[in-house]
Amino acid sequence: MDLYNSTSLSCSKIFTTEYSTSFSKAVSRLHPSIQDDIYAIYGFVRIADEIVDTFHDHPKRGMLADFREQAYQSIDQKISTNPILNSFQLVVNRYNIPHELIESFLESMRMDLEQQEHNDESYKKYIYGSAEVVGLMCLKVFCNGNQQLYDELTHPARSLGEAFQKVNFLRDLKSDFEERGRIYFPSVDFTNFSEEEKRKIEDDIEADLQKSLEGIRKLPRNAKLGVYIAYVYFRALLLRIKRVKASNLMNERIRVSDLKKYFLMLKARIDVALRIV
Repeated sequence: MDLYNSTSLSCSKIFTTEYSTSFSKAVSRLHPSIQDDIYAIYGFVRIADEIVDTFHDHPKRGMLADFREQAYQSIDQKISTNPILNSFQLVVNRYNIPHELIESFLESMRMDLEQQEHNDESYKKYIYGSAEVVGLMCLKVFCNGNQQLYDELTHPARSLGEAFQKVNFLRDLKSDFEERGRIYFPSVDFTNFSEEEKRKIEDDIEADLQKSLEGIRKLPRNAKLGVYIAYVYFRALLLRIKRVKASNLMNERIRVSDLKKYFLMLKARIDVALRIV
């Protein structure tokens, strides 16, 4: 079983590194004792996201329902022949990750299959399930049974997840709107996206990032650097987005260069070493 479990965890790490170089770099700066656990969470959410975003020639609803059933079965039985689900159940059972977080995430994935536009209520529900709960799953790993610390850091973790998701929405406007027909931001007309609307969204993200920073400062040492690197990556991405006109966001996908990421990582290491964060 040790060999099977370690191989399963390796599969989740491969998923992470292949799908997100930025996230995998941040995870690699976590303490080695918790890296596999975060890779396992990412592998789980990545498959669900791929089902709804990529598997266009396949029965998405049925596949997502099957994935959900297999996930809960693996958690209950504490094993799965699907290595990604097996590594996920290991983490869920080890850290007592609440099923409510898992169900909220899967509900947001279902929303992507059924809902193209959002009002304020559904928008908040979607962001909670698609991003905030993922941060809370990771926080369960970081706190490792310290419920008092988990409770204290819950709101900052949710703010960080919310900020990351909103940045992703702005970065992926073209693919979400033109390719998938999705409009996440309520009451925003992306055929006539104004500078005022863009600035309002950016201000909301800035507020979320500011709330999250206090939580990052209180994270255990084994998690702080990795999370802070992810934070500075997304802040840099937001700054790049701010420099692009609203009318041009639909024409390009904003990214941060690998060289820039390297220098951001160095700065993050210095900030943490000097206890600036």
